[in-house]
Amino acid sequence: MNDQVSQKVRFVTIEDDLSGQRIDNFLRTQLKGVPKSMIYRILRKGEVRVNKGRVKPEYKLQPQDLVRIPPVRVSQGQPAPSPKLDSIAALTSHILFEDDRLMVINKPSGMAVHGGSGLSFGLIEGLRALRPEAKFMELVHRLDRDTSGCIIIAKKRSALRHMHEQLRTGKMDKRYHALVCGQWPDSRFKVKAPLRKNILQSGERMVSVSEDGKPSETRYHVLKRFNSASLVEASPITGRTHQIRVHCLHAGHPIACDTKYGDSEFDTEMRNNGLNRLFLHAASIAFIHPVSETTVRFEAPYDNALSSIVSKLQDR
Repeated sequence: MNDQVSQKVRFVTIEDDLSGQRIDNFLRTQLKGVPKSMIYRILRKGEVRVNKGRVKPEYKLQPQDLVRIPPVRVSQGQPAPSPKLDSIAALTSHILFEDDRLMVINKPSGMAVHGGSGLSFGLIEGLRALRPEAKFMELVHRLDRDTSGCIIIAKKRSALRHMHEQLRTGKMDKRYHALVCGQWPDSRFKVKAPLRKNILQSGERMVSVSEDGKPSETRYHVLKRFNSASLVEASPITGRTHQIRVHCLHAGHPIACDTKYGDSEFDTEMRNNGLNRLFLHAASIAFIHPVSETTVRFEAPYDNALSSIVSKLQDR
């Protein structure tokens, strides 16, 4: 039998903590493993009802809404986290902090934050599989697939709203470590250059400095110097796509092993020293905890690849 029914008709009453969430995002958490295309199909056909009426995907849930979730027939071959059980289980060791509101993860390099673009699952899908009892689990912010380090997951909608407010008002302090080509000057404390995002025909995102781009600023200071490279700390003031990577390139000091914005000669040298990944790491994050209202700070240790290259460059 190729198909299986995922569940019977269910009725869910929306609690206050889930209010304000779009119905399509809510259904994705309720119908784990069901592709987005099918979720939009059952919404379009009116199989999902809110208070007995049809709704559009952008409808925002209200407290005490009664949501009818239909039985969904899912092909057993549909993408699901199961083939990646080892990767999912390994995420447990990457948890830096967890309580009933938030989780802070040291995201591995090479793992996308969410499924899509041909990927059956990413970090958030893996965490939902790891915590099947969690009613709510959403990314507070994002990291590029090849960037490692601190990322926050909200376990309640109220915590997500609290965190997003901090992002909007600049109260969240994110610090990245990047190994860059050449000697970053001590006198260069910031890069302020507008960025424009372009989507190529292939669907790939490329960002460039452009006068008609969005205002963007990153602050820097040097942590260590090596013969042909510098280890810098980068603090983004704005949060544009690929911001740190493009600002480093714009400053004339591209990041090691950056396949989009790197320097091929420098990258070859770093690969010859054993570096096989982008050296951009979200080293620490500080924010106001939504319950205690006090500032908390978390640091993510380097993985073996980053620790190894720093050690080799120091020994020269």
